[in-house]
Amino acid sequence: MMKMAVLVSGGGTNLQAIIDAIKDKTITNAEISVVISNNPGAYALKRAEQNGIEGVCISPRSYETRDEFNQALLAKIQSYDVDLVVLAGCLVVIPEIMVKAYPNKIINIHPALIPSFCGTGYYGLKVHEGVLKRGVKVTGATVHFVDEGTDTGPIILQKAVEVKQDDTPEILQRRVMEEAEWKIMPQAINLIANGKVKIVDGMVKIEE
Repeated sequence: MMKMAVLVSGGGTNLQAIIDAIKDKTITNAEISVVISNNPGAYALKRAEQNGIEGVCISPRSYETRDEFNQALLAKIQSYDVDLVVLAGCLVVIPEIMVKAYPNKIINIHPALIPSFCGTGYYGLKVHEGVLKRGVKVTGATVHFVDEGTDTGPIILQKAVEVKQDDTPEILQRRVMEEAEWKIMPQAINLIANGKVKIVDGMVKIEE
């Protein structure tokens, strides 16, 4: 059974998609050991509580330096002996010490088709604002492994979503979540939990 730590910062809709997928067996051979948020007011912590999952808040504000916070976050994750770290709407920049501690064992969901509209500054609604400003006709979501860069790790899954002429950033954000994020994040976790994902020459290969 693959054990996961899920890191969140806000409402936890992707967390809920993972919880639901475990319940309905879309995800097999995996369980959530802990939900960790940097934000004490995150509704994701309430979702964890409602589903009998331990929820923990580790806030940067509780530490004098960013390095102390990074060390504390890593220590907390390691204390649960997890096999996979899932970033599900986590706005904390993952430190290099964590990437080195969990090589190819941290995954993230990004609300665009990497390499478009990604990297520093592209998070939350800013991604969808960028999509609409550029006038692209198709966007989507990407699940990828986390490396030392920003949105530069090997891509696991992507799903395209249509951009409509009357979209606002908020409307597009919702469509991307419903049609892509909530589908491919559970799918990627299930593939990893069942040994279907391999990295060859820096690229993901999915076994049938």
